[in-house]
This record gives sequence, structure tokens and C-alpha cells, in this order.
Amino acid sequence: MIRNVLQAISGIEIYPVISLLIFFTLFISVLIWFFKVDKAHLRWMEALPLDKQVNNEQSI
Repeated sequence: MIRNVLQAISGIEIYPVISLLIFFTLFISVLIWFFKVDKAHLRWMEALPLDKQVNNEQSI
């Protein structure tokens, strides 16, 4: 039944392609960001949950 409904909608075949393109664009942009970001900043952000001396005002 669902297959018949989806086949009746004209132009529905473009939506899987669009969602795939959005996924890969997001994935590639995260990879680019990961390799370009400052590694010292990542290490500082990594230690934030464990650092008891940082108060809430400084982390905002």
C-alpha cells in the first residue's frame, strides 16, 4: 500500500538523491573542519568536563 502511494507522487525520486547529497556534504564538511581545527583547542575542549577548576562563567 505504501509503495503504491509513493509511486503515485510525481517527482518523489529526487528526495533520496537530495538526502544523500546533504549527508555527504555534512560528512565532508565535518572532516575538513576536523583536519583544520587547532589541536590545542580540541585538547582544551576535551578536558573541560573533567576540569573542576573551570567555573560556568568561563566556559560560556
